[in-house]
Amino acid sequence: MPGRLKVQRPSPTTVSFTVSNAPQRSSSPAKILFGLQILLRAVLFSCVVSVGVALLRHIVFKGDSGRISWSAVWSSALGSKLCRFVDSYNPLAIAVVSAVVIYGVFRRGYTEESLLVIRGFGIQTSTSSSTYLSSAATRFIPTTQIQDIVIHEAFKGFEVRFYLAVIVEGEPDALVVFPHMLPKRDILEQVWRGSRRCLYDANAKS
Repeated sequence: MPGRLKVQRPSPTTVSFTVSNAPQRSSSPAKILFGLQILLRAVLFSCVVSVGVALLRHIVFKGDSGRISWSAVWSSALGSKLCRFVDSYNPLAIAVVSAVVIYGVFRRGYTEESLLVIRGFGIQTSTSSSTYLSSAATRFIPTTQIQDIVIHEAFKGFEVRFYLAVIVEGEPDALVVFPHMLPKRDILEQVWRGSRRCLYDANAKS
């Protein structure tokens, strides 16, 4: 899915460019589908937790602890079925499948990259992680180390791709902005003009 550009200007000296391929949820069917996805993730996570607790019932979750009577839980109809299900499979296989399901539950499913420009301070690049369990990868470059912001072109297979890069003082390689998304040239030109205007044009208006 091609990336879409979102521009925010919270102040005359600050501008944020975000490129994302997240699905749009403006229509009612899209919102309903998103709600069903969240519900499915919650159900799968609950199932994995239940299987994990049953798998460790002889080690950790046994007897009575606090307000929970684990012996009553495992002797119930649902608890006994869960125990029989867990005991019929290899514990290692259950652990592997549970890990895969957990990854799918917390997988983000889209990529979001941003460039924050603050006049007089510098720029910050950010790339979202592949899961909701970890934070985005960010890097801040002060204005004193920014030599230039340029648009380069490179070959990717048999295709010519354009990318936005920041030339940082003292570094042999340029810092590529939006390295995973690699948006189209018209988006890059808009970000290039807006970032340079914010950084170097003291008379620029929001």
